[in-house]
Amino acid sequence: MTTAPLHVEIDGSPAPDPELLATLMGGYGHFTAMQVRDGRVRGLGLHLDRLDRSTHELFGTGIDAGRLRVLLTGALEAAGRRDAAVRVYVYAGVRVVVTVREPASMPAAPQSLKSVEYWRPAAHIKHVGGFGQSYHGDAARRAGFDEALLTSSHGEIAEGAVTNIAFWDGTSVVWPSAPCLTGVTMALLEPRLPSARRPVTLASLRDFRAAFVTNSRGIAPVERIDEVRFEVDEELMGRVYAAYASAPWEPLEAGRSGGPGSPVWHESSTDAS
Repeated sequence: MTTAPLHVEIDGSPAPDPELLATLMGGYGHFTAMQVRDGRVRGLGLHLDRLDRSTHELFGTGIDAGRLRVLLTGALEAAGRRDAAVRVYVYAGVRVVVTVREPASMPAAPQSLKSVEYWRPAAHIKHVGGFGQSYHGDAARRAGFDEALLTSSHGEIAEGAVTNIAFWDGTSVVWPSAPCLTGVTMALLEPRLPSARRPVTLASLRDFRAAFVTNSRGIAPVERIDEVRFEVDEELMGRVYAAYASAPWEPLEAGRSGGPGSPVWHESSTDAS
């Protein structure tokens, strides 16, 4: 007996690749987000390692860094860009999707965060399908905040909805030790600053002098978490920005775009994480 092929329609029109669409809609995969400037990426090796490590964990096989470099370079060439916000997604069958968008940067203004009771599942993986993050992030913005801060039911702080967070106690930059994604910007800063990892709770916020958030778009100071206010420590932020600037930009290797089973998509929306 012959199995009928999968049929998928989008707004009444047949999808050009229904099997791929079904894979993407399944929501089981992972990604990394990076800023590209003049064909270079800060922490490129960390991004490639993240993709390989998560592919091993989710799908039982690795992904070749050379293949990823070819896909990245090809997507940028096809989009006609040297500067861009780029995401690399990996799905079952090690199907790779690259998105190329306008370059983005972290807002310069100090950020306000609203705490919510939510921790991401498998927090060490930058996985797709972040409904909880989007839900709480949108709710925080509707309440007049810039971002949601994810906490446990006991008020232990893990991370922002799309950021890592760090606190300054006057001696060390303290990164919360609760389960979270170690973002690439965080991974670049941690060894370049006097850093420590330990539990941080909402109840202990007043023990800290300052705070800041990081993600693929950059770094910003925090001015408020719920009703707790922080002064922006200009000296601290200068040290943080200088530490980030000291991380080298790594060039992407030139190569042809695409490959069998490796679609390249191009988007125009603003990168958010």
